[in-house]
Amino acid sequence: MTHGGEMDFMTDVTNQSGGIDLKAEEVRVGADVVGRDKIVQNYTQPAAPAERCHNSLPNQPYFFGRKDELQRIAEALDPEAQGWGVLISGPGGIGKTALAIRAGHLAPEAHFPIKIFLSVKVTQLTPQGPEKLEDFMLPNYIALLSELACELGDDAIAKMDPNLRANEVRRLLADKHALLIIDNLETFDEKTERPRVFQFLSRLPRLCKALVTSRRRIDTPAEIIRLDKLERDDALKLIVCIAERNRYVAKTTEAERVELYEITRGNPLLIEWLAGQLGNPKSQCRTVADACHFMETAPKDNDPLEFVFGDLLDTFTEHETAVLAALTYFTQPARVKWIAEIAQITITQAETALEDLADRSVLVLEDRKYLLPPLTATFLRHARPEVIAMAGNSLSDRVYTLLSPLMDDNRNKDHGRFPALEAEWPKVAAAIPLLLQGDYIRLQATSEALTFFHEYRGHWDEMLALSMEAEKKAVAARDWDKAGWEAFRSGRVHRLRWQSAEVLACANRAAVYWQTAQAGSREQALAIKLRGTGYQLAKEYSAALAAYRQGLELYRACELESSDVANGLNSIARVEQLLGDYVAAERDYCEALRIAKLVNYHEGIPSYLGNLAGLALVQENWPVAEQFAREALPLAEQVG
Repeated sequence: MTHGGEMDFMTDVTNQSGGIDLKAEEVRVGADVVGRDKIVQNYTQPAAPAERCHNSLPNQPYFFGRKDELQRIAEALDPEAQGWGVLISGPGGIGKTALAIRAGHLAPEAHFPIKIFLSVKVTQLTPQGPEKLEDFMLPNYIALLSELACELGDDAIAKMDPNLRANEVRRLLADKHALLIIDNLETFDEKTERPRVFQFLSRLPRLCKALVTSRRRIDTPAEIIRLDKLERDDALKLIVCIAERNRYVAKTTEAERVELYEITRGNPLLIEWLAGQLGNPKSQCRTVADACHFMETAPKDNDPLEFVFGDLLDTFTEHETAVLAALTYFTQPARVKWIAEIAQITITQAETALEDLADRSVLVLEDRKYLLPPLTATFLRHARPEVIAMAGNSLSDRVYTLLSPLMDDNRNKDHGRFPALEAEWPKVAAAIPLLLQGDYIRLQATSEALTFFHEYRGHWDEMLALSMEAEKKAVAARDWDKAGWEAFRSGRVHRLRWQSAEVLACANRAAVYWQTAQAGSREQALAIKLRGTGYQLAKEYSAALAAYRQGLELYRACELESSDVANGLNSIARVEQLLGDYVAAERDYCEALRIAKLVNYHEGIPSYLGNLAGLALVQENWPVAEQFAREALPLAEQVG
């Protein structure tokens, strides 16, 4: 059964019903019915040759998408077009075979009464795993010529001297109007067999054309089409067809089908394979999530990623392998500079390798940055673990060095460094999972260094994920002081999201951790103040005010005038404002501002001025509000 993907999924494509009626006035392409004349409008219309019709193309019950590619092929197969035809290249399972067969069916019989399909494919993928093709596979170039001669009605050529067969077949084609489809040419030896095939094709008679599919792009005088993923709508139509014969697929939701498309990155063969695992007794998958997990841990005898990508490994140079290993860690497009650093090669070497890989559709190129598709990354992690590990060590070391200036307590609020760090963020994000799995001391230092950067740049998801994992590691290490700080950092994110219950939970965990660690007054005050924030968000203002005042006393026990004391006063003033006690609120805001100026608390000063402006707005004192706001604005801009 074929579609916009490979036709190598079913066991016997030649015995299936379906296909298209080339004599009909309309032709179905996917879900669209279009006039037959429109499909072939780019062909000239010579008189039909008086030849015996012969068609050995496999049938196609359905086919989806690829309209632009079909149009390009139609133009290249025009008898007046230059070149011998079309080379369709692309990764395994992407739909090269299906496209070639569909284009062959659509080619007018007026031009090609003879249509011959020749397969070099040695294996096909089924839900049970790869299967060898013993009966239909052509093992070499000479066998291909012999089969072609037989298709043309001449059995004698197969008995001739092999060195004479190519010329004899060419003579046999001289008075024919034939379209040849040679599938999976990459199976032939790169140095001995493939060049001979292209030499033969370059000498085809003028009225003959060919369609060749190959996982490898080859420079040849033909139209070259690099095939990429199916579009989403076309892939969803494919899944609908699969659902007609698989009751488990039929039960999937629209969201699950979209997930299936996204996980396979629009590779039709992988869509078929994953769908085939639903209800399969061997894989015991019942949901799309089950099938995706099974694919990631598939046994060697049924590994679809090995089938699709395995042959690529032998084609990668040392530098290509190095840049691919570096890219396995990125979930966002990466700059050439970062890739070169991690791969430990020059930028020029990295650029050359990346450009070659992008040309072969191994990588995705976006705005001069590169991204490795998730499935390819998964395969490489399994196939080249040593190289991947080396790249991971290089990445984590470089990111740790990048963050080291922020690991000083006096410099982790250095806002001037934040824009440069933001520009490097995809590299930092790529290293965080490695740091979480690595050295505990490094992890805690990283979490602390990134706290204020995360908060300032709005990376709340990242901050929360890092703090939660770091808290687990600290608890496992019985490092109760660090566990308290990580719980506190998580609470800060929940505060920013106005999640009162979560804030209170974090405050309670922090308090327990710090009590176990016998931490000092400041840590106790931070936990109490965070609890007050949770009460405030829950609109339990009396409880919030009591907690804030208790925390303030502990802050003052450490130091009478500090940024902590200023923050405590600011929190008290905010609740007083919410309770309508504007006089008390203004008093405490002003005291917080005085202390912030005294201790050079550069973040607090514009914040408290802004709060005073807000208080004036509530009281409709517009001139005072404007005065505070104008004073706060340039200071806030300096802070960033």
